[in-house]
Amino acid sequence: MIKSPVGAIEILIKGTDIFSTLLEHEIALITENSEICNYTVNEPVFSIGDPGDSLYIVESGEIIVQKQDENGRETHIARFLPGDCFGELDLFTEAPRIASSFASTSTRLLVFPKNSTGFTEFLNENPAVSARILHKIMVNVAMRIRKVNILVKENSPLVQELKKQVYRDKLTGLFNQTYLVEKIKKLINTGTTSFYLLISKPDNFKDLNDRYGHDAGDMAIRIMARGMRDFIGDDSGIVRYKGNAMAVLLSGYSRMEAVVFARSLREFMNNLDVSSACKGNRFKITTSIGITIYPEHGTVVEKLLFKTHELPLVGRNKGGNLILFPEDAGEVE
Repeated sequence: MIKSPVGAIEILIKGTDIFSTLLEHEIALITENSEICNYTVNEPVFSIGDPGDSLYIVESGEIIVQKQDENGRETHIARFLPGDCFGELDLFTEAPRIASSFASTSTRLLVFPKNSTGFTEFLNENPAVSARILHKIMVNVAMRIRKVNILVKENSPLVQELKKQVYRDKLTGLFNQTYLVEKIKKLINTGTTSFYLLISKPDNFKDLNDRYGHDAGDMAIRIMARGMRDFIGDDSGIVRYKGNAMAVLLSGYSRMEAVVFARSLREFMNNLDVSSACKGNRFKITTSIGITIYPEHGTVVEKLLFKTHELPLVGRNKGGNLILFPEDAGEVE
C-alpha cells in the first residue's frame, strides 16, 4: 500500500459530514491524526477479525464490503463511493470487524486515526472533540436506521458504552471534566438561576505520593472516589476534576447550606481511611474546598471552573483544611 502526501486531508475532512461542525483547531487536530492512503485494485482495507480501530472516508475510487454466508461464499453487503464514510461504529466500540473490505478500483482513502495513533489514546487526550465526533456519528447512524424504521434507543448497550467512554473517568469510574462542562452549560441553558460549584482538593496529596509512590496515589484517588459516593449516596453529581480534585454541583442550596455541606465533606475526607494505599500506615488527608456561585462569581463556564479550582490551592497555601469563596479567599470556619 502506497501512502500519498497529506495536503488534501484538511479539505476532505471539512467536506465530510461527521467532521463538518468542528472548529478550526479541532479540524487541525483531526488532520494531524489522519492520513491519506492509496489502495490498488483488489487490495484489502480490512479483514474479518481485524480490530475496529479506524474510520475511513473515500476520496476517490470505490470500496466493497463483503461478508461470508453460511456456505462460506462472499456476499457484497455495501458499496462506498467518494464522500462516503465507513467503519465509524467499529471505531467507537473497538469490536473486531465482522466483515471484510477491499478496493474494487484504484482508491484513495482518508484513515482516522492513522496507524501510529490508537483511538482510545486519542479519546483520552481529546475528550471534548471526541464527544462531538461521537454525537455526529450517532446522529448519522440514527438517520440511516430510521430509513428502515428501526429506532436507536438511549438505553441500548452500545449507546451506554459510548457515553461511558466519553463521560467517565477510567481510574475512578466517576464522571469526568467533559461531563462537568456540559452539565454546567445545560444548567445555564435551561434557565437555572443559581447553583453552587464545589471543588475539593487534598492539601497534602504530594506527601502521600512522595512517601508511598504514584501507584499508592492512584489507589488513594480511587478510595476518595468511593468515599465521595458513600458520602453523597450515589455518583450522579460527583466529578473527578484534574488529578486528585473532586467537583460537586449543588442546585437549590442557600449559601449557608452550601457551607454546611462543604464542612461535612471536609470532615468526611479528614476521617477517610486510606491506609490500604499507604502500606497499612495511617495517613490523614486534609482537604481545602473552593465554592463559587453562578452567576455571582461568573457566567463563563471555563472561567468559573478555573476560579473554583484555584481556591483549594489558596487554602493549601494558607495552611490547609479551609473552605474558601472567591471574593476575598477568606476561610469559613
